Amino acid sequence: MDISERRKAHPEHWMKAAALRVLAMDAVQAANSGHPGMPMGMADVATVLFEKHLKFDASTPDWADRDRFVLSAGHGSMLLYGLLYLTGYPEMTLEQIKNFRQLGSITAGHPEYGHAPGIETTTGPLGQGISNAVGMAMAEASMAARFGRKVVDHYTYVIAGDGCLMEGISHEAIGLAGRQKLGKLIVFWDNNGISIDGEVSKADVTDQIARFKASGWDTASIDGHDPEAIDAAITAAKKTRKPTLIACKTHIGYGSPKKQDSAGAHGSPLGAEEIATVREIYGWSHEAFDIPAEILKAWRTIGSRGLGTRAAWEAELSGLSATKRAEFERVISGAVPKRLSATIKALKKQISEEKPNIATRKSSENALAAINPVMGETIGGSADLTGSNNTLTKDLGTFEPENRKGRYVYYGIREHGMAAAMNGLAVHGGCVPYGGTFLTFSDYARGAMRLSALMGIRVVYVMTHDSIGLGEDGPTHQPVEHLAALRAIPNMHVFRPADAVETAEVWELALTMQDAPSVLSLTRQNLPTLRTEHKNNNLSARGAYVMAEAEGKRQAILLATGSEVEIAMQAREMLQAEGIGTRVVSMPCWELFEAQDEAWRKKVLPAGPVRVGIEAGLRFGWDKWLSGERGLDRKAGFVGMEGFGASGPAPELYKHFGITPEATVARVKALL
Repeated sequence: MDISERRKAHPEHWMKAAALRVLAMDAVQAANSGHPGMPMGMADVATVLFEKHLKFDASTPDWADRDRFVLSAGHGSMLLYGLLYLTGYPEMTLEQIKNFRQLGSITAGHPEYGHAPGIETTTGPLGQGISNAVGMAMAEASMAARFGRKVVDHYTYVIAGDGCLMEGISHEAIGLAGRQKLGKLIVFWDNNGISIDGEVSKADVTDQIARFKASGWDTASIDGHDPEAIDAAITAAKKTRKPTLIACKTHIGYGSPKKQDSAGAHGSPLGAEEIATVREIYGWSHEAFDIPAEILKAWRTIGSRGLGTRAAWEAELSGLSATKRAEFERVISGAVPKRLSATIKALKKQISEEKPNIATRKSSENALAAINPVMGETIGGSADLTGSNNTLTKDLGTFEPENRKGRYVYYGIREHGMAAAMNGLAVHGGCVPYGGTFLTFSDYARGAMRLSALMGIRVVYVMTHDSIGLGEDGPTHQPVEHLAALRAIPNMHVFRPADAVETAEVWELALTMQDAPSVLSLTRQNLPTLRTEHKNNNLSARGAYVMAEAEGKRQAILLATGSEVEIAMQAREMLQAEGIGTRVVSMPCWELFEAQDEAWRKKVLPAGPVRVGIEAGLRFGWDKWLSGERGLDRKAGFVGMEGFGASGPAPELYKHFGITPEATVARVKALL
């Protein structure tokens, strides 16, 4: 069926979809940058979805029980911006559409979480959106089990492109979704067969329908420009208990004589002459950015049709018991329970009294054992390393199709998919995700971890086996550059606690900071309790503090993190025995220390003494504290790694690589 026939067959639908198409063409042309082809191709699908199925109220974008819509193919961002403007989201004005991709606008080149209501997650790095959506669907299922279907009952819809499905993360995500039987997850595949390099067949022969079926999904194949077929496919998908892929056969750059079905519609404007031609083909006689009143009114009616449903939902929420309603509102707001602070204080006091000699991964498990009963919104998990990461606590239960009240996810060997799903759990609201793997495998998860930081969301990465201290597994598993790499990510808090007390403190910090993700870098090897005097205050909250003060004239400051604070303390004893006054500074979080005022940083790191940093990783980044902050190059030293590790027992490795109290003492003396 050609365009003229489609216009005649469904005239009202056609004009609403055409509004989306011309807005995309016009905005990309005005910006002289962007991707008009995908919005032109998927406008029919989006129009049917928003008009007939999506549960939302444009006047109340943050309605907790709204359906989630994720544009995984984020390069087609104008499709989303057009939908938000046409349906009447207050912040998405026509002026913002006209300022597409311009500095300071909310209409960024790819959808950015936090820029405007209706943008459910940051997409653009292909495969992330569909993977986030898996986490959103998990969150919906978990919340429904906790609070009931009367107040939590919504779908997660995704538009994904060929690129999303070619990215390896998609395999991790769809396998997880299939195993979890996330029946309220519906993905539209923009099956246009075109990527930047041209026809997808140049690079890929995958039968995507077969792949999704093999992963436990229901599938359907439709004409993506037929509104009746689209409606029927969505209706059917909403009745299944499996996630559904709807393969929508579409034309990229639909209607463009010169650029339809070509890479030319993918990443550049159509050009004024071609846009004029397409307008004629569409039967659209209006100027750029001019949406006729009757078409805009039809779209605004779509945007307001959920008002009654939202009002009914609010009545259901009010019908909950006062306690349950307050808990729902608390978790949706992201606030931690008031009991958390007292719980952490009590745990710290117990640790200081009992003085355990345990690995910080075990300290983390003990902290979670206290936290999880208090915070019912935590959802834990591990990428097939549960027994190593120590992320499972008693009575948490397994999150699975048979038990949606379970709060522990077996993610399988899917580090990247786990991280992306946790992002989805976090942006959905009502859930606080944490997940474990080895620190070295942060490389596999890094793409999603970077987006956690970019979005500013609370996701906790529990990363154990954080140094050569893991021992015999050798250099493939021993991280040396990873702390530096993670610290390089803006808005990422990297915590490396020195003992069980600091571990409890950093867990409290990770859970209370709503606007940033956290990495907990934890040991495999046992560490002594260094904080034996109980303090109610969270000393780790300032990023660095004096663990032990110099006796006599202060001549040296030893700065250390994690397992190396013990080494610093032993070196201090040896230096003090020789009359060299030595302060030990524990630095559980560089980022928090950097955020402190000058007075605190100067108090912890005054000018004058020799400074030696100790960490079983590379020196990269350490000079900020050793030579900077009133330090001097000639009085700065470092004890740590200079290359990759080796296979052997941890104590032997520390000696082999010279990360010892004796080496620290020698370094201090050489600098004095």
